Amino acid sequence: MELSPVEVIFLFAGGLGIFLYGIKQMGDGLQASAGDRLREILNRMTSNPIKGILAGIIVTILIQTSTGTTVLTIGLVSAGFMTLRQSIGVIMGANIGTTVTAFIIGLKIGDYALPILAVGAFLIFFLKNNPKAHNIGRILFGFGALFYGLDLMGQGMKPLAEYPWFTDLMIDMSSNSLLGITVGTVLTVIVQSSSATIGILQSLFSNDLIDLSAALPVLLGDNLGTTITAVLAALVGSIAAKRAAAVHVIFNLIGAAIFLIIMPLFIGLVSYLQSLLQLNPEMTIAFAHGFFNVSNTLIQLPFIAILAWIVTRIVPGRDFSEDYKPNHLDPLLLKRSPGLALQGAQKEVQNLGNLTISILDDAKKFSENNDPKMYKQIKEKVNVVDTLQDALRKYLIDASKYDISPEDAERQSTLLEVTRIFYKATDQINDYTDLYNKKFREKIILTEPAQEGLEDLFKHVYKSYSKAVQSLDIYSPQDLEEVIRLSQKSYKIENKLRKQHVKRLNKGLCSTDGGLLYVDLISTLERIGYNARNISETNLNDDVEDLAEDFTIFE
Repeated sequence: MELSPVEVIFLFAGGLGIFLYGIKQMGDGLQASAGDRLREILNRMTSNPIKGILAGIIVTILIQTSTGTTVLTIGLVSAGFMTLRQSIGVIMGANIGTTVTAFIIGLKIGDYALPILAVGAFLIFFLKNNPKAHNIGRILFGFGALFYGLDLMGQGMKPLAEYPWFTDLMIDMSSNSLLGITVGTVLTVIVQSSSATIGILQSLFSNDLIDLSAALPVLLGDNLGTTITAVLAALVGSIAAKRAAAVHVIFNLIGAAIFLIIMPLFIGLVSYLQSLLQLNPEMTIAFAHGFFNVSNTLIQLPFIAILAWIVTRIVPGRDFSEDYKPNHLDPLLLKRSPGLALQGAQKEVQNLGNLTISILDDAKKFSENNDPKMYKQIKEKVNVVDTLQDALRKYLIDASKYDISPEDAERQSTLLEVTRIFYKATDQINDYTDLYNKKFREKIILTEPAQEGLEDLFKHVYKSYSKAVQSLDIYSPQDLEEVIRLSQKSYKIENKLRKQHVKRLNKGLCSTDGGLLYVDLISTLERIGYNARNISETNLNDDVEDLAEDFTIFE
């Protein structure tokens, strides 16, 4: 039965839609079955490049998309949970993991697609109350939909051999590898899934619509096109995220360039494997895809440091996750000498405190000049604080597993509490920045006396907070009584500013919006100062705490 052009388009487009939906359902089902541990896998299995590659492979197999793994990795890099070098291994692993879909397609079990799909649908709709069976149903439904979609695409592609423009394009791609790479790249950018375009390529090759010399350049282009989603995800991310996306692009570009140079050898090798192993057309493309990604990873693995150096030149700027990464949290030292390990942990707590001071500095600069770059820098540093405090808390809690003295146990408790306070203070500094961002965005005007009062309060809060961080020493507390005094003064200033504000409101000198914003600003500043006092009291003896026992204030 001859198909019309419209029927060809409908079959292909519908098949592609079912294929993409099948991949998503299978990936979602696998991810749900594995539990919500993807971030933990990526976060923990990246201590060296080999582990990073394994993590990338595992996560990509679980979610059935290398793009998803790369975007997730970029998110972790942007949040400071992963360094640039750690992300490179994961990105390499994601490229290998995505080849699994092509091998699944190569199994050629399309004849059983509809029964598999039916079993999956039964489990989804009739066993809703059984999460395990429900997730297995999603996996089976996606698996069946994947093959059914491929079958429809294949039916839609068969008539293409009758169109002269298509046969001419295939002939041109056979003699011009660059054209094949371009076609593969553009197609993947449009479809937004390299698994889908590899599936299309497998269908074309199995229907004798494209020969191997044209198919392999398209395969290289598919790997290039999949980088576009990661690039788009990184556009609004941190410097580190942009660098991770750049690594993804460069990694695939270098691989494509290498295999383009040795294309005749690549074609010969794949042809040899096809005849030696008696591979079907789909499995031939799957092996070619796997060979390319594994070889590309092995070739570039020794040059991870160089890749990192290249992208830091391409994407200049400061990576705060690198600047403030912990250097004194040694698990081996914690096991052998917990006391010394706690001294190292104190240095990291002070490092965290210095980072929060730098955010407070940035917040002041932003309040004065409304610089969008400064606002973005504050957000990046806040993310780094999240990462640091998370690493510190885990390390300090792990100290409880070992035999530590009562004194060290007390120091451990103090450091945990101070870490919590720094984290809380960072949230408040972030709130202060957001309030000023609202002021600039909504063009809210503060009166001159109100602005002067804010500057006076900020000066006292900054002094007390800085003093608390600088004087932090769990082994020799000193000069912290001054922080108590400064914090009390900050509270008195804030109380005075509130009274002055009420007088201005009664006289009609302040707008409603300006008045509400002003109250929020001085309250937020006072809370930051209160946390400075908390740091000091945590690190002082009970007799010093008595200095402020009559100083009562709520958070």
